[in-house]
Amino acid sequence: MSRIVAVAPVLGAHPQPQETIAQPQETIARTLAPLVTDDPGRAALLHRLHRNAGVRRRHLALPLEEYGSMGSLEASNAAFVEHGSRLAERAAREALDAAGLAPSDVDQVFTTSVTGVAAPSLDVLVAGRLPLRSDVRRTPSFGLGCAGGAGGLARVHEQLAGRPRDVALLLSVELCSLTLQHRDDSTANLVATGLFGDGGAAAVLVGDEHRLARPPVAPPRRTASVVDTRSQLYPGTADDLGWRVRDTGFSIVLSARLPDLVRSHLLADVKGLLAEHGLAPADVPTWVVHAGGPRVLDAVRDALGLAEEDLRHSREHLADAGNLSSASVLHVLARTLEATDAPPGSPAVLMAFGPGVSTELVLLRLEGRC
Repeated sequence: MSRIVAVAPVLGAHPQPQETIAQPQETIARTLAPLVTDDPGRAALLHRLHRNAGVRRRHLALPLEEYGSMGSLEASNAAFVEHGSRLAERAAREALDAAGLAPSDVDQVFTTSVTGVAAPSLDVLVAGRLPLRSDVRRTPSFGLGCAGGAGGLARVHEQLAGRPRDVALLLSVELCSLTLQHRDDSTANLVATGLFGDGGAAAVLVGDEHRLARPPVAPPRRTASVVDTRSQLYPGTADDLGWRVRDTGFSIVLSARLPDLVRSHLLADVKGLLAEHGLAPADVPTWVVHAGGPRVLDAVRDALGLAEEDLRHSREHLADAGNLSSASVLHVLARTLEATDAPPGSPAVLMAFGPGVSTELVLLRLEGRC
């Protein structure tokens, strides 16, 4: 098993209350004008979607007034590279400090994002700033979407199985606000303006032969071991979630049937993962669920028969920061490890959903302090 020894969540530098973002005089609404501000029906829909998103505040990468100049893919992607690399660097430093490791200790780095592209990839920019060793093994990933945090944990775990003495750094950076489409009053775009925020996270994992996998004394913070993973694609759903790439940037594809897909498939997927370890959903006291939105969280609750308390950290994160795509589930994991009173050795299931439509599941064993 690999072990997660530190998780560092970070957020965009410019927090904004949800009600401010949706005001007609503010930039987010103005970029949709005159489509929304001149249409009372669409304006009312915008405000209703923002009110019902389960979000109180979001942390944006840029000051609100600068989004009016983000009308092209070139402009938005340049901002992604500049601000995303800084956020990734900050998360990496905080995670390594928490783990008691130096950048030179890192053997592998896996980077996931779906809100911008870079070549050289963000991990190269971060490697030069920390700095990481020149022989670090890099795996940049684009396209996993909201499933990228969970999928990243899974892929790093599999890599560490072959290199059990290694230290791996997982980086997730998502600047969702830069994908806002100007002059687009589609319902999907209006939902996106009310749901998604900017942030990132870093996680440090070690292989099971590394000294931190079995410390001589319990660490001061909660950690978790990765026991197993499961990936599932749902056929015929490629058009339900993702991007259409336009000259103006990434235009969101967001089907209303996503919660129904979760309700239909999730229980069988979770049972399949747990059964291989002699477990059932009722044996799991801790659930780490991607904060995809209120309807997605409701669907997870209904599919698995969970209590609202099981989703408390997911809903709190959604309210505090919005949906951060791949980074969200890592933020929820950090909250969970800090707050849970589940006994050491007990199982936890981490999950996220992304384009495909796909589900990424990670079976964890809680370690660390009681």
